[in-house]
Amino acid sequence: MTAAFNAVDEEGRTSSVLLSLQHSFEMLLKAALVHNNVPVFDKNLGRSIGFEKCLQLARQEKGVKLTEAEAGTLRAIDALRDDEQHWFNSVSEPILFIHARAGVTLFDDLLLRVFDERLADSLPVRVLPISTEPPMGLEILIDQEFRQIRDLLQPGRRARNEARARIRTLLAIEGHASEESLVSEKDVDRVENGIAEGKPRGSVFPALEQISTDFSGEGPTLAVRIDKKGPPVKFAADDQDAAAIRQIDLQKTFHWSATDLANKLGLSLPKSIALRQHLGVDMDQKCYYVFEMGSQKHPRFSDNALTRMRDSLKSIDMDNVWAAHKPLGRGKTPRQCSVEGCARSEG
Repeated sequence: MTAAFNAVDEEGRTSSVLLSLQHSFEMLLKAALVHNNVPVFDKNLGRSIGFEKCLQLARQEKGVKLTEAEAGTLRAIDALRDDEQHWFNSVSEPILFIHARAGVTLFDDLLLRVFDERLADSLPVRVLPISTEPPMGLEILIDQEFRQIRDLLQPGRRARNEARARIRTLLAIEGHASEESLVSEKDVDRVENGIAEGKPRGSVFPALEQISTDFSGEGPTLAVRIDKKGPPVKFAADDQDAAAIRQIDLQKTFHWSATDLANKLGLSLPKSIALRQHLGVDMDQKCYYVFEMGSQKHPRFSDNALTRMRDSLKSIDMDNVWAAHKPLGRGKTPRQCSVEGCARSEG
């Protein structure tokens, strides 16, 4: 009975830490967006935007400059918090510590970048996350967790529930390397089956192979930053063997309409279309996707499209691009584009 109460108490502390960490970042991101004159109130819903929308806007806003690695850390913290609150989950103390410490590091980085303040100016160092054990890289912790899951799934162990709880944690950590961090039961089932079949970690958790950890300082001044490394994960075709294929919500990835994209870039819709044609955005699978609903087709664009177009505007001659790509009358021969890097010319 005592062990059961201790387990419940430990889970409660873990949930409290993750909930507080995630909520603190939501408030910080909203403050940073408001500081840069970005609205955080959704008039249609009649309430403020949620964590995921804050993350999207913070990545796009120049005054916040949230990097992909930083966004990955926040996605992982959010996914861990979500699973800890709504599912039976198991987050080991070392994994909790490294994410808490990485969260504190990132909070300090954002506070300095946006508001020119340091976290230590408001919090004494004695309250920052400190562990009695030397910190280990996330790669080592992931390997340890994988071995434990594999052992728990051995025949006769009767520890399947604990194994699945640990699988959920590793899937949540994939948020460091993948824009889709929502964990589904189908994901857990596929991973469990893959491990039970004896497949290696790299086959079961391919996204985790990309994660690396950087440590600097020590004790209260320890800084932890988690980043991606190596080549990106490849998408598997339907006929290819893959132990764990994440169910990706394409509507979250491709969430910009053509009009939204133009408004965000400060261009008219026709000029935005001309720029897309020049860059070949509509031919890039990472930028463009068409949702089909019956006979209707709805093209949508990802943050990659917004980034490519916004970056190009810093150096491109938009007047020349418009002159070469603006709509033609019927029967007229397409114009030649003299602007360097034109996708139509290269094609």
